[in-house]
This record gives sequence, C-alpha cells and structure tokens, in this order.
Amino acid sequence: MKKILSVLTVLALVLCLGASAFAADNDTVFKVGICNYVDDASLNQIVENIQNRLAAIGEEKGVTFEISYDNCNADANVMAQIIQNFIADDVDLMVGVATPVAMSMQAATEDNGIPVVFAAVSDPISTGLVESMDEPGANITGTSDGLDTAAVMKLIFAADPDADSVALLYDMGQDASTTPIAEAKAFLDEQKVSYKDYNGTTVDEVMLAVDALIADGVDAVFTPTDNTIMTAELSIYEALAEAGIPHYTGADSFALNGAFVGYGVDYANLGVETAEMIAKILLEGVNPADTPVLTFDNGTATVNTETCEALGLDFDTVKEAFAPLCTQVNAITTAESFSDLA
Repeated sequence: MKKILSVLTVLALVLCLGASAFAADNDTVFKVGICNYVDDASLNQIVENIQNRLAAIGEEKGVTFEISYDNCNADANVMAQIIQNFIADDVDLMVGVATPVAMSMQAATEDNGIPVVFAAVSDPISTGLVESMDEPGANITGTSDGLDTAAVMKLIFAADPDADSVALLYDMGQDASTTPIAEAKAFLDEQKVSYKDYNGTTVDEVMLAVDALIADGVDAVFTPTDNTIMTAELSIYEALAEAGIPHYTGADSFALNGAFVGYGVDYANLGVETAEMIAKILLEGVNPADTPVLTFDNGTATVNTETCEALGLDFDTVKEAFAPLCTQVNAITTAESFSDLA
C-alpha cells in the first residue's frame, strides 16, 4: 500500500511540474521589432497581416509576440535610429519591410546575430542580402515580391498591340527597380519598341517626370515595385488618365491608388507567410541561414475600373485581353488604403 501511495505521490509531483512548465510556456514573450520603409498601401498591408497572423499564432501556441512597430518614411537616419532602438530593447527578431530596411538590419546585426526576416525584397541576391534563395547563409531570410517583368510587358501589348513608345518611370535609387527595368529594356529591345527613362526621387520630381512623359506623347508607362513611385501614385494618376496614357505597375496597391493596372503578388498573403516564417524561427528554432527565401507567383492583374473608364477603355474588354496572360484579373476602385474599401 505504501508503495502505491509513493508511486501516486511521484506521479502527482510529475504532473504538477508538467503543469508548471506549461504555465511557463504560456508566459513566454517574444519581442519582435518591425520597421516599415515608407507609408504605402502594399507595405502597410504586409505589416497589418504580419501583426494579425502573429497574434493568431500566439493564441494557438500560448505565447505572446510583443511587437514594436515603426516607420522610417524613407529617412536613412531615422531608420538607423529605429534599428538601434530595437537592439537596445533586446528584441528577439527584427522584420525589415522593403529592401533598404532589410539591408540596414543586416548590417546592424552582423555582430549580435539577431535574426532578421525581410518582407517585400524584390532581388535579395543582387543586393547582397542572401547568398542564394535556397540557403541565405547568415542570420537573415524572408519573403520576396520579385516581379515577372515580361508578364507586365505582355499586358501592355495585349491592351494596345500598336503601342510603340513606352515610358519607364522609376527611382534610380531604388534597388527594387534595377533588375526589372533592365528586364523591361531587354524585352522592348526584342520587340523593337522605343522607350525612355523618366526618374524621380520625391513626389514633386515624379510629378515633373510625368509631365515630361505626357509631353513626349508616350503610349504607356511601366513602373516596377518602386516605393517612390508608389508613394507618388495618388498625385499622378489623374494626369496620366487625362492624357490617355495607361500606367502598368508591379503591385496591386498602385492600382488601388489610381494606376490603370497593378500586376504581381498578393501582399496580404505575403504578410501572412512572413509571419509564419517569423514564428518558425522563434518557436521552433529554425535557422534563418538554412531557411529558403519564399517567392510568390500568382499572376494576378488588378485593374482600376475608374481609371479604365477615364482612359476610354471597357473593363470587360480589358479583362478578356488580359485573361490568357494571368491567373486572375481583379477589379478595384481608387482609395488611399485597402481598409478604405471595406
């Protein structure tokens, strides 16, 4: 009888210890610092979905993700200070939304080894963020919104087979624009279509560039996933529509802000998948160096129906022309943010 009581006592003690351990797990807090590069619809959508998904995972796993969020508004000095604040706060992981933030975080964590997960980096190899897409090789990995430039170019000529002059509107200082602009030029050279570069680093400069391309009488405008042009879109879309010039871009947020077409990845899903990657690193001890960069290829074209009408085009006709080249053709109307559509 004593032996039975002894065994029961031991079992009770084990159960109590187990319960204590579980309670400790439930009290676990992971500190995550998120820095956004600029206030635009796509990047804000990513941040919102990262936060929402981490909150859901936290409830599922019984842990807390304590998120510190800031936006540097494309100011390098502010960005550096935000990152230093994260380090001082002893965050467990940093999230860099867009290429410039990811590069600054990478440089700031070379010695301390804090894991970095980037989001919406178009070309992580050429920028030196990772050694390869399959094996990043250091304390950094993330999600890429790399653009299928040829797919966007094909949309231009599906809508207007006679287009013979294309404006390339971008910020030369944006790393995300370098590769797709080179790809666009190669595509247009092959098609024997003329093109010209128009650049700007501020909203005012972009507006002047748009004035110039309108004066030049181009047939269409192409912009990749360029945050500078994205920020300026609400200031330029009406002038382009009034001039009868369609703007083809590398993200649905451009179309949200008035561009004729946005083509590319689903940024809401990109945010969710970024959160999943963060959770695996923090909860399962997954090594960023061995975690492949996640890419997306959903081939979605988003057409702004208001701009479509302003250009004198019929949405159904445009959708029919685009359909063979896309997984989906979606319609959207102009707003400052996706939440404004609700």
